[in-house]
Order: sequence, then structure tokens, then C-alpha cells
Amino acid sequence: MNDKNTNESKFKAALREIIDPFLSLFKASRALWGINISYFLEGFAYFGMLSLLAMYFNEYVGLNDILADQMVGVLTAGITLAMLVLGATVDLVGVRKSLILALVFMFLGRVFFAAGPELFHGEGLWSPTHLIALVGIFWLVLGNGIYQPAAYTAVRKFTTKDTSAMGYAMLYALMNLGAFMPGLISPPIRKAFNITGVFWFYVILTVIGMAVVTILITKKAIAQAEKESGNQDEKVEEEEKKPLKEQLAHYIRNFPITDGRFMFFIFILIPVQTLFAHNWLTIPQYCERAFSGVVQNNFEFFVNFNPLLIFVLTPIVAAYTAKKDTYMMMILGTLVMGVSPFILVPGPHVATLFAFIVVMTIGEAMWQPRFLQWVAEIAPKDMTGIYMGLGQFPWFLTKVVTSIYAGWFLMKYCPDDTPIANLNTEEMWLIYGFIAMISPVALILARKWMVKGFKVKHEE
Repeated sequence: MNDKNTNESKFKAALREIIDPFLSLFKASRALWGINISYFLEGFAYFGMLSLLAMYFNEYVGLNDILADQMVGVLTAGITLAMLVLGATVDLVGVRKSLILALVFMFLGRVFFAAGPELFHGEGLWSPTHLIALVGIFWLVLGNGIYQPAAYTAVRKFTTKDTSAMGYAMLYALMNLGAFMPGLISPPIRKAFNITGVFWFYVILTVIGMAVVTILITKKAIAQAEKESGNQDEKVEEEEKKPLKEQLAHYIRNFPITDGRFMFFIFILIPVQTLFAHNWLTIPQYCERAFSGVVQNNFEFFVNFNPLLIFVLTPIVAAYTAKKDTYMMMILGTLVMGVSPFILVPGPHVATLFAFIVVMTIGEAMWQPRFLQWVAEIAPKDMTGIYMGLGQFPWFLTKVVTSIYAGWFLMKYCPDDTPIANLNTEEMWLIYGFIAMISPVALILARKWMVKGFKVKHEE
């Protein structure tokens, strides 16, 4: 009976985690409304474009799968690097100007992609169409590099310590809903107006996003939001600081790269993280080439089904595993996620495709939220920010590495313009499964060493 009540309370807590962000949205300040609506629209446009980008380079630029995936890798990896370099823009020019500047850059990038094939002709590497696409990538990298840090900074400024967690939850929830929307909207537009027609639709969404920021996130609205959150007079308090020489010595001694356990932990996750990158480097082409009928005609739905599941499953999994050991959850989560590609080994079937997406998402929901928690817990005092920053670097490497080989695998096992019966996607997913399983196996083998080091740090 007690177990039943406990399970019911956990389920109610998880359900509350899903519903509360939307209930809180109606009580949010006008400026916070603007941030969330803008982030929803941007998630819609970014992920919708990403799911079609490799095919765009195939169809309009004439690149093979290897080069097409590498171009997508240039965009996604470039954005990760840009956030590290351009994140300080918001501190220099403010939230509102940063958001507008970022959206202008992304508007330009999407226009170049949408208009390029119509204005320029010629196919192949370094052709006019390819060069104009590279210009589009440049503007999108700059825009996204500024936009995401600005959005998260805005949430911090427009919420209190008590409401900040909910503010970030709202942002995360609406971004995932936005990422799911292309699965519903993109197919009919693509069938009527081709991929460039879909990209023009995202140009329009970007313009709407600019209008939202301009109208809702005014200087007056920002001032009001900061007043309500108590951040209008926010100042950095002066603290007693050690001499510069001592500070530098402290950072050098504790710099993350000198922490073997930390470096092992973040880099050993790269194999399982490749499955994230396959969501836009492999799944769109796999659905379009290895299937017929509904899946082939509506592949965007399957590509963008993961964000909806993440939105629903993450709070439920979090509620049921909140008291579980962090490292054990990392092992279990990466194990579940690593197993998912093996579901596709029997061949392309709608049932196995759905099962793959669901199992992969459950695994993601189990370990991804715990990753940053572990990084924060293992970091020495006063070094959390540096550890967090370096913790994102393997994600950059994952995007680069996966984009290098994913196209080759498509050309070998799932080539375009080939009868479905002649494809060999089974072997492709078998190999991807073995790659992903490197992470949980290594985490299991290193468990005693990792946990021992974690205890030592806490004792210190």
C-alpha cells in the first residue's frame, strides 16, 4: 500500500513538472513571455531546418552524403564554438539588442539558404550555390552563438532565485515543443514547395520572432521584469580576493585538464552522444530512403518526435530516479541509449523505428540531466564554471567526428536512388550500436576508480 502511494505521489510530482511551466507562463512578466515565445519560434525554425539541411546539400548543391553531412557538421559545431566566443555579447550590449542582433543574423542566414538555389546555379563543391550556402552557415553560426546565451541570461535576469528553475523549465519545455512542430508542419509545405519552400517558411518565422522581441521585450518591459525579480539594482559584490599570483596558481592546480577522472568522464560519453548527431545526420535520409509510404513522405515527424518525448519523459524519469546515485544513473542511461540502435538491426519497420526513438529517448532522459549534475559535483570549489564550460567541449567534438563518417556510412549502406531491397541498413545500425555501447561499458569498468575519486574530492 505504501509503495502504491509512493508511486502515485511520484507520478503526480512528474505530472506537476510537466504542467507547472505552462501554468507559470500565464503569471510571467511581459519580457519573459517574449523570451519564451521567441525561443519556441526559434526552436521550430532551427530544428526544422536542421532536419532537412543534409538533403538540401544533396538536392540543390549536388554534394554526396559525405560532404553534405560535413556541411551540417560545420554548422552545428560552429554554433557550439560561437557560443563560447560570442556569449559575452549580451554582457556588452544587453539582452534586447543581443536578441535582435542574433535574429537579424539568423534571418540573413535563412534567406541565403532559401534564395540561393533560385538565384545561383551550378552544382558541386565551391560552386556558386555552395558558396552562398556557406555564407548562410556563417550568419546562422553568428546568430545562434549570440541568441542562446542571450536567452538564458534573460531568464536569469527576469526571474528570482525561487522562480529561476521554473523559468529555465519553461524555456526548455517550449524549445522542445518548437522542435517537434516541424514534424507536423514541414511535410505538407515540402510536398507543395520543396525544401526551399520550407526554408522560406522559417524565414517568415524568424521575422515573427523579431517582431515578438521588438514588441514584447521593450526597455520598459525589461525594467519592469527586473523590478519584479529584484534584479534591477543587481551589482556584483566585491569580495576579498587573493593576490593574482595565488589565483593563477589555484586555477593551474585545479584546471579540469589536469583532472584525469573528469577528462575520462566527459570524453568517454562521445560514443553514445553520436546518437544525438545521427538525429539530423542519418535519420532523415534513413527514413526517406529505407521506407515507403507514410514514413518516407512524412520523415520530418519521425526526425522531430524525440523532442516531444523528451518533454514528456524527462520530468517523469527525474521524479522516479531523483534519489538514485548519479553515476549509476549515468551507466544505466547510457546503457539504455546505447542499446537502441540494435532495435533497427532487423531492418526498416515502422514498429522498430518507433521503438528505437522511444528507447533512445528514455536513455537520454535518464542520463543527460545527470551529466551536468555530476560535473558540478565533481568540480572543486570556485571552479564549477570552468568545469561546466569544458564539459561541453566533447559535444563539439561529437558533432565534428560524427559528421565526418556518417555520410560515408549512408553512401555505403543506405545510398540514394537505390531500391529498398538492395539497402543494407541493418549492418549500419549494428556498427552504430557497437560504437554507442563503448560509453556504458567503459563507465562500468571505471566505476570503482571514478566513485573513489569523487569521494576523495568531497572529503577534501
